[in-house]
Formats: sequence, C-alpha cells, structure tokens
Amino acid sequence: MPPKIARLAGLGALAASGGFIALFAYVVYISRYTPTGGMMPALSAVSWISIGLVVAALVAVHIAIGRQLLYIGRGGGPRQV
Repeated sequence: MPPKIARLAGLGALAASGGFIALFAYVVYISRYTPTGGMMPALSAVSWISIGLVVAALVAVHIAIGRQLLYIGRGGGPRQV
C-alpha cells in the first residue's frame, strides 16, 4: 500500500473511532429515562452496557489498525504481531 493512502486510511480509522463514540453518546441520550417518557432505568442500563461493549471493541480495533496504517504511512514496513 502506498504511504499516502496508508496515512489517509489510518486517519480515517481514527476518525471512525470518534464517530462510534459520538453515536454511542447519541444512543445514551435518546434512551435515558425522563419523567415524560423514555426507557425504564434498568433497560437503559442494560442497553448502555451491551452497546458500550460493542462500541469499545470497535474503537479498540480501529485504533490498532489506524496506528499500524499510520506507521506504514511514515515509511515503516509491516510489523510482526
């Protein structure tokens, strides 16, 4: 992969992590309990935990891949895992 494309893809992977976090914050906002409606507090907590685990896994993978792509973009070769 050419270094310029690797750098762009790495920055895109890191930006996607921010998008996942923003999407999670929005889900928390719309599913919170309010006096006039919303979800029950127990269901909100279960939803936040289950979605939070998925988002955390996605963010971790995107950060790992983004760091590797940025390393390649700086001229480094593939690293041993």
